[in-house]
Amino acid sequence: MNFKLTLGATVAGLLLATTAQAETTATAWTDLNLRAGPSISYDVVAVIPAAQSVTVDGCLDESNWCRVMHGDVSGWASGDYLTAMVEAPIASNRERLDVQSITYERSPNSTIGGGAAGAIAGAIVGGPVGALIGAAIGMGAGAAITPDERVTTYVRSNPVDPVYLDGEVVVGAGLPETVPLAEVPESEYHYAYINGVRVLVERDTRQVVYIVR
Repeated sequence: MNFKLTLGATVAGLLLATTAQAETTATAWTDLNLRAGPSISYDVVAVIPAAQSVTVDGCLDESNWCRVMHGDVSGWASGDYLTAMVEAPIASNRERLDVQSITYERSPNSTIGGGAAGAIAGAIVGGPVGALIGAAIGMGAGAAITPDERVTTYVRSNPVDPVYLDGEVVVGAGLPETVPLAEVPESEYHYAYINGVRVLVERDTRQVVYIVR
């Protein structure tokens, strides 16, 4: 499978000063999955912590996925959650880059998490903007949580059917009504398995409040 990848040769439109050989640097505005390939169906190989920087090699023309380097780990992250100095998602600002094109070809030996992904059951409610607003409201209301070990152990020990949604899952993201939520006994939390990631959900708002790693 071939994809065209846009690679920033310069980032003069985004950064104050650079050279043609400069690499694009972006920041994750929330804890962000780093995946083995450019899709929600690939395994999560690492997590980019919120406010940490990555080096961006380029982004696919056909989607919002960008190939990045975080520390010594290379992988793919959703460009909707990466910001440059424009304070906006880097994926939607690619036209402001002076770009050259290369290709991405999936290796026949590459693996997709949990086997072949199921059908997309919907989309993250509100998209990246909705997730950002949801996370901000949650933090402002003191709702940022750290569940006790009993909760996370229960979630890990009681798997539920996977659901695949269009869009990366992050804290603050909203889940559509089509996603079934399982209850954690003697707890205020519900949970689901979204895009290969276990998440705790606030039942009334259906917002992701914690990602169980």
